[in-house]
Amino acid sequence: MKLEETILQGVLVITPKLYHDDRGFFLESYNQKVFYEMGIRATFVQDNHSQSNLGVVRGLHFQIKGPQGKLVRCTSGRILDVVLDIRRKSPTYGKHFTIEINDQNKKMLWIPPGLAHGFSVLSLVADVQYKVTDFYKPEDEGGILWNDPELGIDWKVIQPIISTKDESLPLFREASINFPLL
Repeated sequence: MKLEETILQGVLVITPKLYHDDRGFFLESYNQKVFYEMGIRATFVQDNHSQSNLGVVRGLHFQIKGPQGKLVRCTSGRILDVVLDIRRKSPTYGKHFTIEINDQNKKMLWIPPGLAHGFSVLSLVADVQYKVTDFYKPEDEGGILWNDPELGIDWKVIQPIISTKDESLPLFREASINFPLL
């Protein structure tokens, strides 16, 4: 596996090794030993899978008291993955990182606990699968408005489709009182 650092401390792009032959391909999407050797010593407790249509924007989400680390990959289609640093003590607090993840480049994104996450769908349909380090608790959910002008995130979609819940999330400044103290 190839590991690349990003502008956000601890957020890593992982490109698995592909084995191609006339049948197709094989890749190892997770191997605890290899991830530990790369410095990702996470214990995953839940796997999630979402399917979304072109233009859907999901996020920006985080857990308040029990921050989740996430290992994200797009197994079908194309997404723009977005990570926002909400760790108050981080030198990149308030900065974001984006990357296209798709079923062709096979990239994965490791997002350590304490960051907000979201994505937009750039293909007709996209399947996103991610492992998390803590169980989802609805009462612990936090979020930031996806199009907060202060953040200036370009989601690369023309007609975004947003859930009612995500459309009513607070701005970054308003949400900051709920950020994890990491």
